[in-house]
Amino acid sequence: MELNLLDDRRPGSVALQTVARNDLESWLKAQPASVSAWVAAMGFDAKPGSFCPLPDLSNGGLREVVVGEAETLWDWASLPSRLPRGSYHLESSPNLATSDRVALGWALGSYRFDSFRERANEPSSSLTWPDCNRDHVRSAAYATYLVRDWINTPASDLGPAELAQKMQELASAHDASLRVVVGDALLEEGFPAVHAVGRAASPARAPRLIDMTWGDPTHPKVTLVGKGVCFDTGGLDLKSASNMKLMKKDMGGAAHVAGLAHMIMAAKLPVRLRVLVPAVENSVSSDAYRPLDVVPTRKGITIEVGHTDAEGRVILADALEEASREKPEILIDFATLTGAARVALGAELPALFANDDDTASSLLAHATAAEDPMWRMPLWKPYRSLIDGKVADITNSAEGSLGGAITAALFLQEFVGDDIPWAHIDAMAWNPTSRAGRPEGGEALGMRAAYGFIEERFGSSSSSSE
Repeated sequence: MELNLLDDRRPGSVALQTVARNDLESWLKAQPASVSAWVAAMGFDAKPGSFCPLPDLSNGGLREVVVGEAETLWDWASLPSRLPRGSYHLESSPNLATSDRVALGWALGSYRFDSFRERANEPSSSLTWPDCNRDHVRSAAYATYLVRDWINTPASDLGPAELAQKMQELASAHDASLRVVVGDALLEEGFPAVHAVGRAASPARAPRLIDMTWGDPTHPKVTLVGKGVCFDTGGLDLKSASNMKLMKKDMGGAAHVAGLAHMIMAAKLPVRLRVLVPAVENSVSSDAYRPLDVVPTRKGITIEVGHTDAEGRVILADALEEASREKPEILIDFATLTGAARVALGAELPALFANDDDTASSLLAHATAAEDPMWRMPLWKPYRSLIDGKVADITNSAEGSLGGAITAALFLQEFVGDDIPWAHIDAMAWNPTSRAGRPEGGEALGMRAAYGFIEERFGSSSSSSE
């Protein structure tokens, strides 16, 4: 993981001096006439994300770079690839929060996915660590890189077995325990819905339930559940080519809970963490589950298959029931669940559903603070009748196309235990286009907000470095 953040200032490091747009005129008046003339000639207006290199006439290099005072994390994220290549340091910072933003923005703007390139992209410019919370910034950046890398990896290289192996590596790095239930053992241990969706890919890509635990069993229980559909053809209700193209990202929920788990474990939060990932490939074969099949679940509720492409909620049903049996103090699931949420909110804004107002309010507050936005949508009870089954208890696909994100969330709620605070985050986990610090491809959405919420609610011990 190359964050392009340096422990020590290198010889020749160039200073980055920030100037607020409202202060530009007074700053220019304090500069030599030659500097003022140069800045004017360069058209620098101190807008967030803008910069103006100031030459060092004595040696032909850079004396410093004036940077428009950033308004968001992403203003800093644009700089590593846009500044002249070299090493830089922050001349001054008004507070720790600003320095954290600078460092994290720089790290996220330095991300590259080169695993499948013969020749890696040229590295971005580097920055000396500012005076900031290094451990938290490093952890958040690493977690974001993890999410992006896992989602960007082709499905040929990341199936259910490989996803379990990556979870094992994460567990080993933090001295956590991992248990994996594979193939027909899912039926023996009571996870029939996971088996039903994933059996068509067996034996080469057998379904599995990944179960990781970490922390003191006496600490508050925090449970994360992530959708791990490593590739989604749509099953027998086959997707079109255009809709299937990005379906390597359908394990984005699993990547999110792995990244969030890393942040929790790296900070050594005093919680009993459990991470559950049902990992499958939704494939087509003679053994694939069919429209109008009835699928049993771990909870005993039967599911009538209204559509085989609504498989994510089917596998999450078993995982949420298992999570609920321990009655955690908070249960959060991440899933690339519905196109309806994308129609409503677009690619950048995850849909948040919660059965508890305090949980929702706190998550939204942390989303704002972390510049990691999400938007609350309702668990609208009058729509519950839309998922009543005709020959089974419940259907995985309501008739019609309206309110799809809500009916999917209501489906999941059926498998969450009573009185368990629960949040469901329906995210695209993908940037359709490149923006500053957010390259086209896999993306972590809502993860840093969820970490802030968990850290505040359950407290923290002293942080540890990576």
